[in-house]
Amino acid sequence: MELTRCVLTAYGRNMNATINEQGHPRTWLITGATSGIGRELTLQALQNGDVVSAIARDTAPLGELVEVHGDRLLLIQADVRDEQAVRNAVEGTIARFGRIDVVANNAGYGLFGAVEEASDAQVRAVFDTNVFGVLNVLRATLPVLRDQRSGHILQGSSVYGQSAHPGVGLLAATKYAVEGLSDALVAEVAPLGVKVTIIEPGLTATSFLANLDVASGLGDYDQTVREIQKGIGELPPSAFSTAARIAAGIRTAVDSPNPPLRLALGTSSATGIRAALQARMEDLDGWKHVSDTVDS
Repeated sequence: MELTRCVLTAYGRNMNATINEQGHPRTWLITGATSGIGRELTLQALQNGDVVSAIARDTAPLGELVEVHGDRLLLIQADVRDEQAVRNAVEGTIARFGRIDVVANNAGYGLFGAVEEASDAQVRAVFDTNVFGVLNVLRATLPVLRDQRSGHILQGSSVYGQSAHPGVGLLAATKYAVEGLSDALVAEVAPLGVKVTIIEPGLTATSFLANLDVASGLGDYDQTVREIQKGIGELPPSAFSTAARIAAGIRTAVDSPNPPLRLALGTSSATGIRAALQARMEDLDGWKHVSDTVDS
C-alpha cells in the first residue's frame, strides 16, 4: 500500500499491550499528538499497555517515546487539513495494528481577538484546522469503526464549546461547530456500536495559550478584549489544570462502559458551562410568553 504525503515511522519489537473486549490490544489514533493533551494521552496510553498511532505535522518530538515503547507506537506525519494525508494515516494504522479502538480528534489551535478584529484569513485558517480537520479525521476513521461495529470517538472541544467571553468568539465558533455536529453524530453511530464523547477542558497548562494566533487590536475593544487578555495572563499557575490530569480524566471516560456525551474537565470548565446553561434557561423562561405567541 502506497502512503503518499505522510511519513510512517516504526521502531522496535515490543507488543506487550493490554487486551480490549474484542481480544485485541486497544489501539488509539491520536491527532495533535506531539504536545499538550495529545502528548499526555499518547504517553498514558502507552504506559497502560495500549498501542498508539500518533499523528502530527512534525512527529520528531515523539522520537524518545519510540525508543522506549518500540512497535507499540507508530508515528505518522500528516496534517489534519489534508484529507488524503489523513486517509493515508488511517490506512497505515490499520496496516500496522489491524483496527482502531479510540479516535482522539485532538488537533487544533486558538485564535484570540474581537470578532471584528479577526481577519478573514485568520478565521478561515482556524476553521480549516479545528472544524474541517475534525471532519477529515471522522470521514477517514468512521468506515473502520462502522465495519468493526465498535470504537470510541473523542471530539476535542473545550469550555468554549458551551460558553464564550470577549476575545474568544472565533475560537468558540469552531468549538460550537464541533459540538453541534457531535450532537448529531452520537445518535447516528450509536446503533453501529460506536461511542462519542466531547472533551471540554478548562484552563490547562499547555503551550495552547503561547501558540494562540492573535488578531490585530482596535482601541474600542481595549476595555473588553484586552482586559480579558490581561486577566488571563495574570492568573496563577493554580488556576490551570495539568495536561496529565486532563488525559487521566479522558482515559477514565474511555474505560467506562457508559461514557458521557460531554465531559467537562477542570473546575473552570464545569463552572463556566454551568453558568452558560443557567443563562440560557433564564432566557427561555423569561421570554416564554413571547415564544408561545408564535404558536397557532
